[in-house]
Amino acid sequence: MLVLVSGNGSNLQALIDAERAGNLGGARIAAVVSDRAGIFALERAKRTGIPVHTEVPDRALPKEQGREELSGRILRIAGEYDAALIVLAGFLSILRGDLLTLYEGRIINLHPSLLPKYGGPGMYGEGVHRAVLAANETESGCTVHIVDRGTDTGPILVQRKVPVLRGDTPEILAARIHREEHTAIVDAVLIMAARFSAGYKPL
Repeated sequence: MLVLVSGNGSNLQALIDAERAGNLGGARIAAVVSDRAGIFALERAKRTGIPVHTEVPDRALPKEQGREELSGRILRIAGEYDAALIVLAGFLSILRGDLLTLYEGRIINLHPSLLPKYGGPGMYGEGVHRAVLAANETESGCTVHIVDRGTDTGPILVQRKVPVLRGDTPEILAARIHREEHTAIVDAVLIMAARFSAGYKPL
């Protein structure tokens, strides 16, 4: 599988640790792709001997064209490694084009809310947690879902809930949810691994 990252990479680390322990259903991280240079997620992969690729979006292109162009580069990398599954583990770029067609049903994304609440364009990172707190929600959490052509709209694989507590800040709530993300992303890969063993090509 190909893991796409944009930041610190703690969810990538959860996948690395699960693979090392033999708890990833036979799935293997073939390579890591980042849309940002110099992030710590790349160091995590390098320390484990996982190949890394940095594919920064071309900001000179119009937004939609840029998304398609980046997605095309990711598709080529996925082909190089014969990756059967693509995992978005805190990946902030939006995918478009042939990648979504050729990998239909085989791309999963981790989102820091209980979808369908607080998903969609512009809802990522701290902004999600601020919205949850502003709405006086009593619970939040994370979701892993299949990626479709919408934004955070695909079928849900895994959700894990946490309480929203009095005195929570976006940072405190984010940390509580982040701990659950590490379990959710592994559980989602296990679900996909079981589906592949039942008839898809091996991961």
